[in-house]
Amino acid sequence: MSKVRLIDAEGRQLGLMITPEAVRLAQEADLDLVEVAPEADPPVCKIMDYGKFKYDQKKKAHQAKVKQKVTHVKELRLRPKTENHDLMVKVKKAREFLEDGDRVQINMLFRGREMAHIELGKDLMQRFADEVADLSKVEKSASLEGRRMTMLLAPLK
Repeated sequence: MSKVRLIDAEGRQLGLMITPEAVRLAQEADLDLVEVAPEADPPVCKIMDYGKFKYDQKKKAHQAKVKQKVTHVKELRLRPKTENHDLMVKVKKAREFLEDGDRVQINMLFRGREMAHIELGKDLMQRFADEVADLSKVEKSASLEGRRMTMLLAPLK
């Protein structure tokens, strides 16, 4: 006969018991015998209302899901010839995203002859990263992929 460690409806330990005896005690109390820790040796069973147990588990899972924060990757686009004021507008928007806990991907597109001046783009990206350095860290530094340079910023918190 297999033995289980039994806990009654009030949470008191009843000790080691053979399974049929534990089932009998649960039936006498008009409750169910629920295995709460099957990996333990011997398994731990509790006398309780199984429907209420399932309801409480579902409620806890829902609360955990509500509390978790989903992080998004927000994208901002720049050009190598972006002027100072426009850059500051983008920096302000990036700050809002970072404060909300989102990651920010900066994309810089190069057209035509702008490809000859990639260093201007790198400088602008570095300046952008410096402007938001108090709120973020560079997760992926500026790298060129074809005609697009990308950089990924992650919030510090």
